[in-house]
Amino acid sequence: MPALQRLSEKTRARREELLDGLRRLFLAEGFARFSVSDMAERLRCSKSTLYLVAPSKEQIVVAAVRSYFKRAAERIEARMAEAPPEKRLVVYLEAVAAELEPVSEQFYADLAAFAPANEVYQENTLVAARRVQELVAEGVAAGVLRPVNAAFVGAAVARVMTGIQDGTIKEATGLDDAEAYRHLADLVMASLTREATESPLA
Repeated sequence: MPALQRLSEKTRARREELLDGLRRLFLAEGFARFSVSDMAERLRCSKSTLYLVAPSKEQIVVAAVRSYFKRAAERIEARMAEAPPEKRLVVYLEAVAAELEPVSEQFYADLAAFAPANEVYQENTLVAARRVQELVAEGVAAGVLRPVNAAFVGAAVARVMTGIQDGTIKEATGLDDAEAYRHLADLVMASLTREATESPLA
């Protein structure tokens, strides 16, 4: 049993190493044009080794994309945890922008064209929108943000995030996803900080 357990741990470690390489490759160059053989060549491993990640190209891509968003979410939450209450929301949105900064245009294009991977992006966009709503509610309760309807702000931000994710914001503004998230952070914080002009509807 100990030998089997060590083998399992070694296999898991190798799989994580492969996912790390796939994340870097895909973010820089996209994934649609790569065959499994191409991926194996770029990662300097055999195809059978690459199949430790998943049993087909499509599943390998989805696993790598899901891994990217999972790791990004962990880093975002870690950065936000260190922020003071009045900065948590803006740190969250800026951290999202920072995680999207290294993403290439080809990766975005391939995401949009491959439904299973795009669904992962959509799922994470919805999670991020819910997180923003939670952070607004926390900020209002702590008195560091103006008293607003957190559900409304969350819903509004979710629509913008969806527009960023599906490309309509870029089409309208020319901003890439990272730039759009930074502008969203500016917009949200300018309207919610207590230094902002009080709305007659607040």
